[in-house]
This record gives sequence, C-alpha cells and structure tokens, in this order.
Amino acid sequence: MTPTRHIAVDLGAESGRVMLGTVGTNSLSIEEIHRFPNTPLRTEAGLHWNIPALFSGVREGLCKVTERGLPVASVSCDSWGLDYVLLDAWNRMIEPVFHYRDSRTQAGVKILLEKMKWEAIFAETGVQFMPINTAFQLAAETPIRITRAAKLLPIGDAFNWMLSGVGCAEVSLASTTQLYKPRARAWSPTMLKAVGIAPVKMPPLATAGTRLGNLLPKLAEETGLGPIEVIATCSHDTAAAVAATPVASKPGAPAQRFGTPNWAYLSSGTWSLMGVEVAEPVITDMSRSLNFTNEIGFANSVRLLKNLSGLWLVQECRRSWARAGKELDYDALTKLAAGAKPFASLVNPADPRFLAPSDMPAAISEFCDATGQAAPGTFGAYVRCVLESLALLYRRTLREIELLTGTRVGVLHVVGGGSKNDLLNQFTANACGVPVRAGPSEATAIGNVLVQAIATGTLCSLEAGRDLALRSSNIRTFAPRDRAEWDRAAARFGKLRA
Repeated sequence: MTPTRHIAVDLGAESGRVMLGTVGTNSLSIEEIHRFPNTPLRTEAGLHWNIPALFSGVREGLCKVTERGLPVASVSCDSWGLDYVLLDAWNRMIEPVFHYRDSRTQAGVKILLEKMKWEAIFAETGVQFMPINTAFQLAAETPIRITRAAKLLPIGDAFNWMLSGVGCAEVSLASTTQLYKPRARAWSPTMLKAVGIAPVKMPPLATAGTRLGNLLPKLAEETGLGPIEVIATCSHDTAAAVAATPVASKPGAPAQRFGTPNWAYLSSGTWSLMGVEVAEPVITDMSRSLNFTNEIGFANSVRLLKNLSGLWLVQECRRSWARAGKELDYDALTKLAAGAKPFASLVNPADPRFLAPSDMPAAISEFCDATGQAAPGTFGAYVRCVLESLALLYRRTLREIELLTGTRVGVLHVVGGGSKNDLLNQFTANACGVPVRAGPSEATAIGNVLVQAIATGTLCSLEAGRDLALRSSNIRTFAPRDRAEWDRAAARFGKLRA
C-alpha cells in the first residue's frame, strides 16, 4: 500500500500546531510543521480568543506543508472543548469569541440552575458539573448576541468550517457542550430551551470520519495544497488522543477497542482527563455524585471520564515566576522538583481557587495556610507539591472509575504532552498502584491522523490504527513502588479541606 499523508491541525490552550502524518501498512510517523501561539485577549468585553490570529497560524502552517512538495490526502482540525463560535445570518463571526475562563460564566451557572435542577441536567446530558461548561456560558450570553446568532459551532468544528465551508458539530465535541443527549445521540431540546437557543441554530451532528468536502477554492490556491479533502476527525482533542491510545491487554497482544475497561487512560496536559471507554453512557446517581462525564468517542464509543486540573497549575506558576523575572523551562522545574522534600505540602488541584488565579504560587500558599501546612518555599517545592497532588488526585479518580464500572483497572495509559514528564509518571504509578505506560506524547495529532486515514480507506478500523500507534511509538513503562509511603500521603490528601 502506498503511504498517505494527512494534515492534523491541533489547537490547544497554549498553542496551535500543524502536523503532517504519514500512514502506511506497517508504519506511522508524525512531524510538526508549524507551531503558533494561542494568546487570549483581555479587553473591556472580557477574556476571549483571537480567532483571526489562530486561523492565520493555520494558514501559514498549510503553506509550509506545501513547501515540502509531498502529496497530501486530507486535513482536519481538533481543539479543546467547551468554547464556541457564533455566526450571524451572513456567516460572519460574532465577536468576541469568549474564553471558558471568562468571569461571565459564573452568572450563567446561577441563571441555568434557577431554571433546571442539577440532577435533571445530569440525567439529560450525563456531563459533569464544571462552571465553565458550554451550557453555563450560553446561559450567560446577552439577548442581543443570541438574537443575532444564526448558527453555533464548537471551536474545532468552526475551523473545519473555515477550511471547507461546511458547518457541523462532530459528536465528540458536541457531547462536551452539555446540550447533547448521549442516550438519544442528538441535541437535547430540553437543554436548548433552558439556555435560550433555538434548535434551528444548532449545527447538524456528524460522526468522526465524516468527509466534509474539499478545501475551499481560495484556500486551496493560497496555500498551494489544491482541493484536498477536509474531514471531521474526532474534533475534541481528548477524543482524538484516546483514539490513538496504544492499548493492549498484555504485551504482544493486539490492540483493544472499547467495552472491556481493564485499562484506563489519562490524557495529560493543561487539563488531566482520566477515564475508560465503555459501550453505553453511565448516567446514575453515583456517577453524578462523583462528578463524572459521558462523552462520545470514535465509532460511537462512550468515554466515561472526569475532567481534572492538570499541569495548568505548573504552567501558571511558571508564568508568575516569569513575570517576576525568573525564567525557568519545564525540564529545569521538574529537576528541581525531583530534588525537593517529598510530601512537604499537598493541595487539592480541583479546588476552585486554582481555576483562574492571578498568582498561582500565592494561591497554592493560601491553600496550604488554610489547611495548616507549611507553604512551599522554593520553585522545586512548589512544583513537587503540584505533581504529588496530581498523582494523588489520579489515584482517587481511578478508584472511582473502578467503583462505577465494577472492573479492576490493570494498567493506566498516559498520553499527551504530560506523558513526557517522567517524574509525574512515576508518581502516578506509585499513587495508583498500577503500571503506567507513557506515550505517545503526540496522541492527539496521531489520533486526528488515524481517523482521517480510516475515513479515506488507508486503514480499515480503529483496531488497526491503535495497533499501528502501538508499534510506532516509544512507550515507557513505570512500575509502582513506595506503596506504604503513598498510602499514607493518600490518607492525608483525603482529609484536605480548605
């Protein structure tokens, strides 16, 4: 079989990237062609995304692909969840495109919960409570913007629309909005009414792998790519990453599909997303009380997971220190953390004070003061505090997953950028008491490419794609150790209240 090439546009909270993937019968490679910053704008209107700048970065990356002189079959975009673009009747973007951390969303929580009880919202959508959810954002929208809007598109799907002219919502992103009913596999009329959005303003739903059409003529000419196909991959970055998780029931065994959750995944980055693949939504009183979510994956699988704070805490510490003139890269910070005193202080990464603080180190110190702990005193101590606390949060979440599924998890696959942090990987194995298999770090882009390859016929199935990811990735295994020490730390962590 002749290898095929596919462009994955991966939009993240800190940066966007244009990646070129090459898929053959027994080979898979991924290369970063272009990276560009994703810098939110803070104006009088609030915190919002600079969509024109992001699309300019995408276009520049597509031009750089053309410079390689290689034939390309298709392109697709994935992004973070929760945020959306509103289009008017003339398909013009209504600005600003708000950031999920904008303060207006707090008002939306109050507005929506006055209309519907939380129990009813969860029963309808199966989506966990987070104050930044799309439904809460929409509840906070002004009547003027809602009236003017003719169509709503999730972020990743909005970029596919900009490339192809075809507007739809791929189900993995749609399922994160809290406007989607997973048992019906359709938009929820109940939720749309509650947030004040007419059903006609919602885009048609599309499954991962839907072929949207060709690159718009103007872009085909400007970029030099010609009329390549635009495909709706798993538009939610986490769904794409899970599609590429190189799972196997035992070393040497073929890659698994879903329905047998003896493995769990952790998509590690700014956010940590931990869960299992199951065949049907798990919408119960217990899953609601444990604050789990049900999102759709490739081939209509269900990702039962919890959205957790991730390396955001380290990123924001680094940003605060840089503002104070102390520039340190992540590798240097991790080395300092490795040499810091173990378990000197712990925080609950899910505490609301860590969602959008102006000074993350100060927020960590405040939490420690409130819980009777000594605040970290060095860069390394702060980072170790965060990494150990994340590992303990993962432990608690893994136990909850086992409770909900009635299945013992035997291995945890860590994918995404955070999988490169071997200190966190070892802490996670220690805390969870199961082997951690780390990699690939580029799982989202790989998953994006694999779905495109399946859609165009290069690959026959998800199993074939995962097997290719398994054989093409450098997977590192971390065995659990220091069990008694981590058990004691977990007992401390469980008592944290601030």
